[in-house]
Amino acid sequence: MKYIGYFLLQAVCLILIAPLVNGIIKKIKAFTQKRQGPPVYQLYLDLFKLLTKDAVVSETASWIFRGTPYIVLATALSAGFFVPISTAALPGRLPGDLIFVISILALGRFFMMLGALDTGSTFGGMGSSREALISALAEPSLLISLFTVGLIAKSTALPDMMIKMQTVGTPLFQPVYVILAFSVLLVILMETTRIPVDDPATHLELTMVHEAMVLEYSGKYLAFMELGAVVKQLVLITIFVNLFLPFEQFSSTAGLGLILLALLIYLLKVVFMAAVIGLIEVSTVKFRFFSVPNLAAMSLILSFLGFLQYFVLGR
Repeated sequence: MKYIGYFLLQAVCLILIAPLVNGIIKKIKAFTQKRQGPPVYQLYLDLFKLLTKDAVVSETASWIFRGTPYIVLATALSAGFFVPISTAALPGRLPGDLIFVISILALGRFFMMLGALDTGSTFGGMGSSREALISALAEPSLLISLFTVGLIAKSTALPDMMIKMQTVGTPLFQPVYVILAFSVLLVILMETTRIPVDDPATHLELTMVHEAMVLEYSGKYLAFMELGAVVKQLVLITIFVNLFLPFEQFSSTAGLGLILLALLIYLLKVVFMAAVIGLIEVSTVKFRFFSVPNLAAMSLILSFLGFLQYFVLGR
């Protein structure tokens, strides 16, 4: 029963907080451009509006196209179940580890690419090929960075890694964690197709990645695809903030009051990361697509440097 309560808490927090991240990023971009911009809750309104509309489906679409939105949302939420928003809410030891989490996210990405290809759209094929390249370049960096933290924690289970990081003081004051944090941050930008990798606000055919894959979707299907994308973004941000910004020191036996305090601290960390991503977007420009491998190479080099520093200094 306690696991059911934990999974419900995770699902509710992920679904409610995920759209807020995009709202904060857009608000920061609008503020730096001296315009009002949409309210931070705009995505909530958009999702509700889409859920009330009927979907238009191509005659050439198969069950893959219709099932992909549900699979994308389900895989994002499933991955989020194994990435605790706080160790204070843990009911006990969770099954699975970071390889399992990344595999679930990869499954959702695979079906998203299949769904984009299913209708035979030129844009869908272009977006799918670009997404496959970006994910192939980003995942090794993410795995190496998280494996390094796992070596330090002597476990690849994300809850164990989070608990270990809470005992090292302030990780971002130590060289190995600074390098790994930069590597993971670059992966987040690539995996969520944000500037400088992609501009989610554009529909230009030469720049689209995520938008090209969801171009054929409408109504509730589009709502599920967009919600799945922001939930995945929040899952990656949660991994980052709970490993490299472990400011809550509460055990899994904490009471309700401490759990609520831990959730508040978690929300503040997510807002901080959303602000960082927003500032990155306004302080740089979108790269040419063939420059994206250079960004991935930088992330990979940083992850390897962090891995080597573990053996030199941290072992």
